Amino acid sequence: MRILHTSDWHLGRAFHRVNMLGAQAGFVGHLVTTVREREVDAVVVSGDVYDRAVPPLAAVELFDEALHRLADLGVPTVMISGNHDSARRLGVGAGLIDRAGIHLRTDASACGTPVVLEDGFGEVAFYGLPYLEPALVKDEFGVEKAGHEAVLAAAMDRVRADLASRAPGTRSVVLAHAFVTGGEASDSERDITVGGVSAVPAGVFDGVDYAALGHLHGSQTITERVRYSGSPLPYSFSETDHRKTMWLVDLGADGSVAAERLDCPVPRALARIRGHLEDLLADPELARHEEAWVEATLTDPVRPADPMARLSERFPHTLSLVFEPERAPDDPEVSYARRLAGRSDQEIAEDFVAHVRRGAGPDAREQAVLQDVFDAVRADDTVREVAR
Repeated sequence: MRILHTSDWHLGRAFHRVNMLGAQAGFVGHLVTTVREREVDAVVVSGDVYDRAVPPLAAVELFDEALHRLADLGVPTVMISGNHDSARRLGVGAGLIDRAGIHLRTDASACGTPVVLEDGFGEVAFYGLPYLEPALVKDEFGVEKAGHEAVLAAAMDRVRADLASRAPGTRSVVLAHAFVTGGEASDSERDITVGGVSAVPAGVFDGVDYAALGHLHGSQTITERVRYSGSPLPYSFSETDHRKTMWLVDLGADGSVAAERLDCPVPRALARIRGHLEDLLADPELARHEEAWVEATLTDPVRPADPMARLSERFPHTLSLVFEPERAPDDPEVSYARRLAGRSDQEIAEDFVAHVRRGAGPDAREQAVLQDVFDAVRADDTVREVAR
C-alpha cells in the first residue's frame, strides 16, 4: 500500500505578518497532484490542520476545498487533530464525512478503533491518536499521573490489543501528534511540556509497522518505522535549514517500509544574516539572499539610523530585525541574557526563588508545587482555547 504522510498544515497561520494562505492553497494543489500522479492509496495527515482552535474563515474554506478535492480523487484520507486544533470543532460531521472516504479521528476514546483499508495483500489498520493533552485524558486512559508518555503508552496499549484481535498478517499504521525522543524541535512549535517533560520514547510505538508523526516541523527519521513528515511550509526562521517535504511510504505485504521524501513548493527561501549593518549592505556573498525572506541580526555597538529601511533597499523581503550589539563578556546585560537562554519557565521560577531567598532554592516539595502550577495553567489555557 502506498501512503502519503504529511502533517502540520497550520492553515490560517502567517509568517512574520506575511499572509501564507496562497502558499497553503498551493500546497493543497501540490498534494492533490502528487496523490494522482504517484498513484497514492491513502493519505495521512498527522495533526495541526489549523493553526488555532478558532481558525479564520478563509482557512476553514481552504480546508473545505482540500476535503472536496481529496474526496473527488477517491483516495481514502485519515486525519487527526493536533495541539493547535480544537478536536471537537475539527471532528464536527466526522461520521458523515467518513462516507466520502475522509476519516477524521479527534476523539481520544476511539484510539483503538482503526480505519481499515485493503490492498491486494490484505488489510491495513490505520489508528488515529489525536493530540493527547495529559491533564484532559488521564481519566479516559486510567493513568494515575498526567504525563505524555503515560497517556500515549496507554493509547498504544489499546492499539496493540485491537491489532492482536485481527487476522494474522494485518498490517498497521499509527498517526500520532507528539514530541518523540530524538526529534529536533523548532521555534514555531507550541510547547507541550508537562511536568518538565515533553518527549516520549520511540519505543512506545513498538508493534506497529509505521508511525506517522506530526508536531515537529522538520522532516525527520526517528527510526525506519517512526518518522515526522514536518510542516509543508516554513513558519519561523528557525526552519531556515529545513527541506520541506512529505513522505511517500510503500508498505510491503510483509509490513516492510520503504520511504521517499517528496519536496513541497515553498514560496521563497529563508535566510538569516548577521553582522554590522554596513557589512551586510556591502558583502557580495550575501547577493544570493536578496530575494529571500530575511531575518537580520545587527551587531553594531550603537543602533544605526533607519536600519530596516536601509536593509530593505538591498533585501526587499526583510521580515525580522534583531538588535544584538557586541558587548564585553562581563557586561551585565550579556550575563543576564545568557542565564535565561534556553531555560524553561520552571527553571526561571526556581532561580527567582533562589534569588529572593539569597541562595536557598526551592526544595523537592516546592519544585513539585511549581511544576503542578505550570501544568495546571497550561492545561487551563488549552481548555479555554477549545471552549471559545
